[in-house]
Amino acid sequence: MNGDVIVVSAVCVYNAKGELLTVRKRGTDKFMHPGGKPEPGETAAEAASRELFEEVGIEIAPHVLEPLGVWLAVAANEAGTNIEATVFSAPGTWEARPSAEIAEIRWLDLYAPLPDDLAPLLTDHVLPALAAPK
Repeated sequence: MNGDVIVVSAVCVYNAKGELLTVRKRGTDKFMHPGGKPEPGETAAEAASRELFEEVGIEIAPHVLEPLGVWLAVAANEAGTNIEATVFSAPGTWEARPSAEIAEIRWLDLYAPLPDDLAPLLTDHVLPALAAPK
């Protein structure tokens, strides 16, 4: 991997059926976690919490988020760019609605065949981590 690196935070959110929330930003074709870049002075958890509320209307305090991991992945929507993603899980089950730059949300059944429009962070890192024995 070479090129620019963008630091982001992302959150795994589940509904009552155990499906994982994915979002597609306007003008893009890949589905990914809700999340985004931290603002100056924000911790990874604070950025994740703020982005979750802005993008899908889920309000959860930063200290409640559970760290899942930190990964380097190819950016889904920016050519020649990588992301360093700190990924959290939001405990509990949630309902979401698209807002801000989110064009569409989709709940992902982790036990069904995966669609081919998922971001590399999800397919290469997060989904394998979620599937690993605890």
